Amino acid sequence: MTELSGLYGCGVGTDFAAVGRLLSSPARAAMLEVLLDGGTASASELAAAASVKPSTASGHLAALVDGRIVDVSARGRHRDYRLANRDVALALEALSRICPDRPVRSLKTARTMDVMRVARTCYDHLAGRLGVEILDAMLEREWLVPRGGRYAVLEAGERMLVEIGVDVDDARRQRRTFARPCIDWTERRPHLAGALGAALCRGVLAAGWAQRRRGDRGLLLTAIGATQLNETFGIALTAGR
Repeated sequence: MTELSGLYGCGVGTDFAAVGRLLSSPARAAMLEVLLDGGTASASELAAAASVKPSTASGHLAALVDGRIVDVSARGRHRDYRLANRDVALALEALSRICPDRPVRSLKTARTMDVMRVARTCYDHLAGRLGVEILDAMLEREWLVPRGGRYAVLEAGERMLVEIGVDVDDARRQRRTFARPCIDWTERRPHLAGALGAALCRGVLAAGWAQRRRGDRGLLLTAIGATQLNETFGIALTAGR
């Protein structure tokens, strides 16, 4: 059984149209794009991202919650929204690989796309050129090795990961696939996903190698991050601005 099988079931009775109707709205699609970073956002933040009025956003969010695509939690008088689970994120990222790119109609959109292609999060792991090149480097150095459609980490790789602040033991204890490939939306090659990919992403952010952009999934490399990525993985990427 795959990691996606628990979302709506599988087989001839699967109602793809139900999810298709939820995703058919550009406003709802824009909201989901924000939530694909694995974090939470308020209704007002999602309304701004979708360029709709708060009252309109409420209707869209109610539909996404009813459709089990988004969860909502109360925080005093405020409500925080997030993707319902990891399966939703995996499904949306997979779907993005067969979707056309949105037209670029402003310098702001062009800048956002440039950032996203270099470095972003794919739910809870690293994606874009950053994620793909890290995985390439780890495989080339035999820190990771393919095994049954997944990856195993070797002793040298575990030592390196621990040195840069990645909790490998905690990743092993998670009730999810330890390390697996995820085909990157922009690079069309795999980046590292699974519990180890999530731990690596947390380690990179905690070490200050990259910073999250507000309002989207983009990551900006810091000067120290660009240096450390080059020294650790042999990756040449420029610090963001």
